[in-house]
Amino acid sequence: MPQSLQARIRSQSPVVNSKARIALFGGTFDPVHEGHMHIARLAHQQAQLDEVIFLPCQQSPHKSAHSQASMDDRIAMLQLATADEPWMRVDNYEATTSSPSYSYRTVVHFVEKNPDTDWFWLMGCDQWLALPQWKHPDILASHLTFLVFSRIETPQPREGYRMQHLLGDHPASATALRDPKSAHHLHADWLSPAVLEYIHSNGLYR
Repeated sequence: MPQSLQARIRSQSPVVNSKARIALFGGTFDPVHEGHMHIARLAHQQAQLDEVIFLPCQQSPHKSAHSQASMDDRIAMLQLATADEPWMRVDNYEATTSSPSYSYRTVVHFVEKNPDTDWFWLMGCDQWLALPQWKHPDILASHLTFLVFSRIETPQPREGYRMQHLLGDHPASATALRDPKSAHHLHADWLSPAVLEYIHSNGLYR
C-alpha cells in the first residue's frame, strides 16, 4: 500500500479513548428518590458515562440538619434503587470516614485508586454556584469534570473548571417525601416500589 494512502487511512481512523468515564454522585439520599435516579440516567446518557457511583455521606458540611434515616438504612435503600442498573454502584467510602464528608478527600481517594479514569462529579446548579466556598475546590477542579444538572437556569462556566451542563427536570424532593405534613409525603411516584416498601417495613419518616 502506498505510504500516502496509509497515512490518509490513519488520519481518518477514530481515536478510541480507553479510559473509563465514571461520575461520583454524593449526597445524603434521605431517601434516594426518582429525582436522583433521573439525574444519574441523564448523566449516563449525555456524558457517555461507564458508571455512576452513589456516595451517601454521614453529614454534609453544607447542611446543618442531620439525616433522619440511619446510614445503614440509606445504603440499603440505595442498593434497592440501583439494583436493576448495572452501571450504577453504591460505595460506602464516606460512610466509613470521619464526619463531615469533604468532597476533596473523596475525590483524592478515588483518583489514587484509579488514576487512569476520567472522573466526573454530578451536582445541582445550586452546588455549582457555591463550589468556590467548598473546602479545597482547586483539588476538585484539578481532577474532575463537573456535570451540572439544572431545571431552568444555565450554569455559567468558571475559569479553571471543566463543566458540562445536563438539562432536565424532575419534581421529586427528599424534604417533601420525609415531611408527614407535605402533600407529597412518601409519594409513590417519587420512590421506587422497593424503596417505598423498605420505608414502610422499617417505619421510616413517620
